[in-house]
Amino acid sequence: MSGKSALIEQLLAPSIEAMGYVCWGVEFVSQGKHSTLRVFIEKDDGITLEDCTAVSLQVSGILDVEDPISSEYELEVSSPGMDRLLFKNWQFDKYKGYLVQIKLNMAFEGKRKYQGVLQGMEGDDVVLVVGDHEYLLPIDIIDKAQVVPQFD
Repeated sequence: MSGKSALIEQLLAPSIEAMGYVCWGVEFVSQGKHSTLRVFIEKDDGITLEDCTAVSLQVSGILDVEDPISSEYELEVSSPGMDRLLFKNWQFDKYKGYLVQIKLNMAFEGKRKYQGVLQGMEGDDVVLVVGDHEYLLPIDIIDKAQVVPQFD
């Protein structure tokens, strides 16, 4: 998770959690004048449009006061979805056995993109099985990790 996303999550998570949701993660995508701040929320019985609206109003108020993003941006609040991004160590453990795609911010063993079966965490490394090879990918070089939905 980028530094800006982590700081914004620290700012927003307490209020989101006080509303009864899990702050699954925050993604800030800076694209000049078309930047987007995505806030992913979760709760046991699922997320509704009303949940997203309520959290969006709360988060907008905090962002207006704290002003952590100096440029214009669009705010999106949603559930993580089936193809959810994985941000935190516990999320990598929770999705053990799932097919995931991982993009690194630097090459590791000559590659930046991996797709394989997640085996959870080992210390600060994400354990991923690709074919018959097991990789220990340092979590601090992961740019994006995402569950790949499987349909039988």
